[in-house]
Amino acid sequence: MHNLPTAITDLALILGTAGVVTLLFRKLNQPLVLGYLVAGFLVGPKTSVLPSISASEGVQLWADIGVIFLLFALGLEFSFKKLLRVGGTSSFTALFEVSCMTVFGYFTGRALGWNFMDSVFLGGILSISSTSIVVRTLDELGFRNRRFVGVLLGILVIEDLVAVLLLVLLTTVALTRNFSGAEMMFSSLKLAFFLCLWFVTGIFLLPSFLKKSQKILNEETILVVAVGLCLLMVVFANKVGFSSALGAFITGSVLAETVEAERIHHLISPLKNLFSAVFFISVGMLIDPQVLTEHWRLVLLLSAVVIFGKTFAVTTGSILAGQTFKSSLQTGMSLAQIGEFSFIIATVGLNLKVVSAELYPLAVAVCVCTAFTTPYMIKSADLVYRGFEKVLPGSFIVALDRYSMLSFSLASNREWREQVRAYIFKIFLNAVIVIAIFLFMARVFLPFLLERQMEEGSAKLITLSATLLASAPFLWALALGKTKGFDSLLQDSGKTAHNYVFLVSRVIVAMGLVAAMVAQFVPLWWALGITAWMVVVVGYVFATKLKDIYQWFENRFLTNLTDETHKVHAKKHSHNLAPWDAHMTEFVVPAEAPYVGAPFYDLGIREKFGVTVALLERGKRHIAAPKGLDTLMPHDRIYVIGDDEQLTRFKEFIESEEVISGIQIQETPDYSLEQYRLGPNSDCVGKTIRDCGLREKTQGLVVGIEREGKRMLNPDSSETLLAGDTLWIVGDRNKILELD
Repeated sequence: MHNLPTAITDLALILGTAGVVTLLFRKLNQPLVLGYLVAGFLVGPKTSVLPSISASEGVQLWADIGVIFLLFALGLEFSFKKLLRVGGTSSFTALFEVSCMTVFGYFTGRALGWNFMDSVFLGGILSISSTSIVVRTLDELGFRNRRFVGVLLGILVIEDLVAVLLLVLLTTVALTRNFSGAEMMFSSLKLAFFLCLWFVTGIFLLPSFLKKSQKILNEETILVVAVGLCLLMVVFANKVGFSSALGAFITGSVLAETVEAERIHHLISPLKNLFSAVFFISVGMLIDPQVLTEHWRLVLLLSAVVIFGKTFAVTTGSILAGQTFKSSLQTGMSLAQIGEFSFIIATVGLNLKVVSAELYPLAVAVCVCTAFTTPYMIKSADLVYRGFEKVLPGSFIVALDRYSMLSFSLASNREWREQVRAYIFKIFLNAVIVIAIFLFMARVFLPFLLERQMEEGSAKLITLSATLLASAPFLWALALGKTKGFDSLLQDSGKTAHNYVFLVSRVIVAMGLVAAMVAQFVPLWWALGITAWMVVVVGYVFATKLKDIYQWFENRFLTNLTDETHKVHAKKHSHNLAPWDAHMTEFVVPAEAPYVGAPFYDLGIREKFGVTVALLERGKRHIAAPKGLDTLMPHDRIYVIGDDEQLTRFKEFIESEEVISGIQIQETPDYSLEQYRLGPNSDCVGKTIRDCGLREKTQGLVVGIEREGKRMLNPDSSETLLAGDTLWIVGDRNKILELD
């Protein structure tokens, strides 16, 4: 009889055990993640309760695949545009938290009498939270529609990027016993370069490809294409020195901007659930009872450092970044664990033979302990916040909220900041494209010609000519291209002279870039001559033609980035009514709901649940601020504003399991949530919301009022407006900004 491969036998054992254990955990109303950890412990090599697996290598392979699919699915929900909009809050909080935890870990190690390298690596191990554990736990608890989750996911993304740099830093310190700032800077620039290159290439090619292939793509082919693209990016990311998880996440983020994003996410979910379960089982298999027995005090101490240290660091960083105390505490308690990057950091230290052998099993034990506590930390965040409200002085809580309101108000006046960011980003992207073309031609195309026995001089001439020809449009954009919004701001502010300074600086940068790149093919003096020739060609002779070519590339890129055909998924990001706990969430009306066909005035949604229905989407039809006579029909999408508790009650009413986390509504031309301050001469002063005509003027409704430090969420239409009121309006953004 043919013997089954060991890998299949092991898979049957772990999934069979996991099935029984997770059913028990579901019966006990406990998170499934904990069930997977327990199942892994039972079948792991460190225990003899059940038959153990035969080959851990096969299980580890499936676990690695699980991490890839988990991060790929996360990328599909957290698109590249969202990654670009992560902004200061998530970035600052992540950097603050990683810095604090590295310091906490280092001094904890020194206090325990550990040597320098053990303490340094301990700081790195304790600094990075687990994206896999957090994402899966949020799914299990049904918390993906909470307000704080948007910032939380942003922090996790930034942490994963920082982890790459942290690995470089720790490796450098381990080899040289010194900190190399140059090496750190090189790694940062390398990471930024490849992120931008993936972004530009992916957005330029994939949406158009999938859109044109839509008619011939069925569920089978789209799944194969998506997984193939994911794994190709994983391989590429690994080849250039980044983690496979980062490559998978980037692929998902790019595919999130395509017309097939929803279908890909639906098809990938079963694979994600299966293989991510194997990942968590593999983590449970690493639990070593002997380590827990011998070093249980140390494991508890380090777990306490992680739980309390991360909660403190993230909460503090988030508050400093302008989030409310409640949202900051929820975020901090959700990130109180370590994960897969901690294993990688510990493995690097062991492979370099610079840390003690006990460090890895200690990292595993702390990871398992904090993974067990994560669901309870997330669930208890609201309770802990209420406890702080009772203990802390009321004036302290009010001061934190005022600071949050001030931070958000400063951030809301962002026209200059956005235009400057767009200006710099455009220059940086074109520089990345130029460098990428030169590197590809020098390291791929030129060796290809030389391998075909072409004479070296001829090969270099052909390569250099093709390189300059391909990069010319982007060199023109880098040196001479304009950004209309930025130029208009300079003109309006009377700073037109500054534009010439920026122009000369960009020309110098472009010339230096060309000279440095061309020097790879020819001697320095030739490179300078060719650079001068390119200035004449790009700047004068073919400037108009190059401008037209670049405009074609830019228009196609922007079309793919903002195409209305797949904006349904691209808009699914939180637009919080900051600094309140209110945000916008999408619900889908079930086909057999008992309230189908009932008018809104009979449902009494605002009176019963305290939420406001901002938009009703029925096919291609959009009904802004539905009126009392409007009705809900099967499969309608309704966009509702409220806080976490209100939305939870409304979710029970709507009886739909299809809740999508945080939505930023965008309707043609731009339907969004905006801030408007009433001046003393405003026509609305002294009138009620109903009588002032804001609903008709903005095609929207007032969902919040800030008045003398007090806030009203979803105010009644009979509320009288006063001078100095700050109104929050959901409606046509352009019409809101046109209000006097």
